[in-house]
Amino acid sequence: MKDAYSGNLDRIQIIKGWLGADGKTHEKVYDVVWSGDRKPGSDGKLPPVGNTVNLSKATWENTIGAPELGTTCTDPDSDPSQPAFYYARVIEIRTPRWTAYEAIRYGIKMPDNVPMITQERAYTSPIWYNP
Repeated sequence: MKDAYSGNLDRIQIIKGWLGADGKTHEKVYDVVWSGDRKPGSDGKLPPVGNTVNLSKATWENTIGAPELGTTCTDPDSDPSQPAFYYARVIEIRTPRWTAYEAIRYGIKMPDNVPMITQERAYTSPIWYNP
């Protein structure tokens, strides 16, 4: 569920990590639930949710995304003999970054290399799986 004073939710991801037979750490990101009727492309990646940020006012609209997302999921690449860790990442729609608010407050134009939009994220603690 989204924060009452923040942007709607874009998607929830599950991140899996493990130590491979090659001795290197690996990670894989799974988009498990998302807002709207988007579908992953042929590359398996989910297209962006969109952007409603108005930089001239440092505002956004919750006309995209979802106020709440939920699902259950199973690791499609599960190997019961492989130790792994999992954690969830929740991604909001884009909102103005603090620099956008400061630009409005002080009536200044930020340099072009200063980010004005952000996409907030929340992470859970990892869950460790040991066979």
